[in-house]
Amino acid sequence: MRSATRYTYLGPEGTFTEAALRTLPEAATRELVPMVSVPAALDAVRGGEAAAALVPIENSVEGGVTATLDELATGEPLMIYREVLLPIAFALLVRPGTRLEDVKTVTGHPVAQPQVRNWLAAHLPDAVWESSASNADGARLVREGRYDAAFAGEFAAATYGLQPLVTEIHDAENAETRFVLVGRPARPAARTGADRTSLVMWQRDDHPGALLGYLQEFAVRGVNLMRIESRPTGQGMGRYCFSVDCEGHISDRRVAEALMGLKRTCAEVRFLGSYPRAGVAPDIRTNASVVQPGTSDGDFVAAAEWLARCQDGRT
Repeated sequence: MRSATRYTYLGPEGTFTEAALRTLPEAATRELVPMVSVPAALDAVRGGEAAAALVPIENSVEGGVTATLDELATGEPLMIYREVLLPIAFALLVRPGTRLEDVKTVTGHPVAQPQVRNWLAAHLPDAVWESSASNADGARLVREGRYDAAFAGEFAAATYGLQPLVTEIHDAENAETRFVLVGRPARPAARTGADRTSLVMWQRDDHPGALLGYLQEFAVRGVNLMRIESRPTGQGMGRYCFSVDCEGHISDRRVAEALMGLKRTCAEVRFLGSYPRAGVAPDIRTNASVVQPGTSDGDFVAAAEWLARCQDGRT
């Protein structure tokens, strides 16, 4: 029996994912359950143990979170209903009494390392880095004495009985991570006028210009691509699928027709949802996506009516 009040997230307690999840208004009325990995969080939704899962999907420094991209592309289909943007800054968490010169081993999530690499080279050039399942799990390992320090959110210090030795660590200013709330497939979130549509597409065959042909399905309809990444399918070298975010909603005619074009030409297309863009107020009058001339819903309707008149001999 599916729990309508349970949300899972990449745990353990004290992760940036938990912090992002707690920004959602409904989180206050849900049971929030940490999971050991992104696949575990999403499988809980597939298996009916949770209504939704919040997982990281993209970082402004490191790019796509491959575990999430691959999990959404395979297995029983899921759908994205919301996204959350969270500013990211790290603290160096240590056991009480630890000094900077005492730190010989450090840990953190693999996505964290590129965001603190320069700081680490400048301040702890001889420290050995080893990755952990999450930043909060790294804090847990420090508490257990397995590492001297962990890069995690400052808010995780109290949870694990640690102290923030250094705070506000980030090599890139204004670093952000994008998280997505994922549930079972259903009707997409309502159109707001400031939306994102996500999908995965697979090549029918490998030939010159194949990817260009897929991209033209978006370009000729005035649909702006916000992200595209290739991911191996696991079916052999050179076999890839493409994870895509585009601007707009599936109910927009330009987006709908682009998806139909991809369905005709790709081996497979997996629709991952249309949902409001984080950080953009859902006010169609002031925040609508910029629509290129000739690609509005009205333009598509007018063109269809013209075609019908031609077919009926009413030109």
